Amino acid sequence: MTDLNALHYTDEHEWIAADGGTVTIGITDYAAEKLGDVVFVELPAVGTEVTAGSVVGEIESTKSVGELYAPVSGTVVEINDAAVDDPSLVNSAPFEGGWLLKVEVADGALDGLLDRDAYVALTEG
Repeated sequence: MTDLNALHYTDEHEWIAADGGTVTIGITDYAAEKLGDVVFVELPAVGTEVTAGSVVGEIESTKSVGELYAPVSGTVVEINDAAVDDPSLVNSAPFEGGWLLKVEVADGALDGLLDRDAYVALTEG
């Protein structure tokens, strides 16, 4: 199980796990629950340069279509083909098998992101 306190979060309901200069990005369980059953995931191609705050993908559910925002700037180095092939992973394992992409980032890329306490306060408020 992922240590949720070790992750960073955005107010757009993405989580970010840092591992050196690469971060793994997904949507939170809160976002997955609000979306409903995810039926389609579109992600950027490996090698794509992304800018924090820009739209980098789409998540479609039985309830709505949502945009995926880049929480950091950098270069996409991997996408989760398993989540593209089986979008239900986003609902069933948002912090594990339902991750979406990995981005190579520069130092300081995580500055300004929320910690777990701030994210919980945001979603409960």
